[in-house]
Amino acid sequence: MAGTIIVDRIESDASYASTINVAAQVTFSNTVSFSSTANVTGNMTVTGNVTTTGTVKSTGRGFLESYDYQVPTTGFSYTFGTYNVLILNPAGTLATGTITMPANPVDGMTVTFSSTQEITSLTLAGNGATINNTIPGLVPGQSMSYIYRSASTSWFVFNTALTPTLLTTLANLGQYTVNYLAVAGGAGSSGGSGGGGAGGFLTGSTSVLSGTPYTITVGGGGSASPAPIGQGDNGTNSVFGSFATALGGGGGSSGAGAAGGSGGGGRGGSAGGSGTAGQGSAGGPGGGGNACGGGGGAGATGNPGSGGSGGAGGAGTTSSLSGSSTTYAGGGGGAGSSGPGAGGAGGGAQWPNNGTANTGGGGGSIWNAPNAGSSGGSGIVIISYAGSQKGTGGTVTTASGNTIHTFTTSSTFTA
Repeated sequence: MAGTIIVDRIESDASYASTINVAAQVTFSNTVSFSSTANVTGNMTVTGNVTTTGTVKSTGRGFLESYDYQVPTTGFSYTFGTYNVLILNPAGTLATGTITMPANPVDGMTVTFSSTQEITSLTLAGNGATINNTIPGLVPGQSMSYIYRSASTSWFVFNTALTPTLLTTLANLGQYTVNYLAVAGGAGSSGGSGGGGAGGFLTGSTSVLSGTPYTITVGGGGSASPAPIGQGDNGTNSVFGSFATALGGGGGSSGAGAAGGSGGGGRGGSAGGSGTAGQGSAGGPGGGGNACGGGGGAGATGNPGSGGSGGAGGAGTTSSLSGSSTTYAGGGGGAGSSGPGAGGAGGGAQWPNNGTANTGGGGGSIWNAPNAGSSGGSGIVIISYAGSQKGTGGTVTTASGNTIHTFTTSSTFTA
């Protein structure tokens, strides 16, 4: 038709080479082709195909009649068939589900799906075609659209909804919170010296990303040194990824105690070593020529030597992260001519014992022959989180609804 045509209803094939203005309802029961402009101010229903090389305009409101609404349960399986738009409205989070593409797609076909709730693990099946950029799951409010290219027998993503809530959810996807305890190795002592300082004690919480490996270093206890050396070795650090570094204890000394997670005890008129804020306490000072201070503990300063008696090590700190209440990081007892000081609660040693393994306790010292100190105890790293096991590494136990990974040697925690 070469000019303008105004119609109320058309029910056959039609081709229009110029402008068509429709003021009421127009129905096409088969194919209609426009090579110019079509202005529709009423309703237009097409049961066949619409082809246009011009413009189709409507002054009415657009709406989508063809969509499917489902209330699935976990493990659902859906295949696109009659509808190319799928709305999922489950009652809550679904662990799994499968969506399968149409069986006989044509070039340019699109499918769209969205969910009001999280689908943790979503499988997309191509139904004989390749799906590029599949997604592992859906988060609430997320929609995905794919378009089919017949030349490559492939589906491609062409649209996804990125709402502020979705962006926040995606940023946190795969993360979960863990609580940790890191105790460094306790220090050793020397003959006739102050007690070894306890290893640093650090506890806290952080977020980890599923599948990511985090290096775990368990600090070793510092070695004892013979009297001529005058100072035991410091303990070494315990580390949990980039989140926590507990510092090794400071060595007990026949002079001023060494600094560390907790400081070593001093001798005579010399001060104890300083502790690290948030990790431990200072070592005790010497109390005269024949009395040495105890090593500092995580919970208390080492006691000073007094008269001829060595000072007791400072007490450690208690944690229940392992599933039971345990005290860690006690200081070692200092030497004295009248007898050595007691080790601090939490693995601190009184000579001739070494600091208790995997507590970070400091080593104790003795004044008399054989005039040698003792070694500090090794450290420990513990990681705990709520619920069933998510990560791997260490010795895995459960307590009070938590999964616990205990590391007594250096290893890797994979979240």
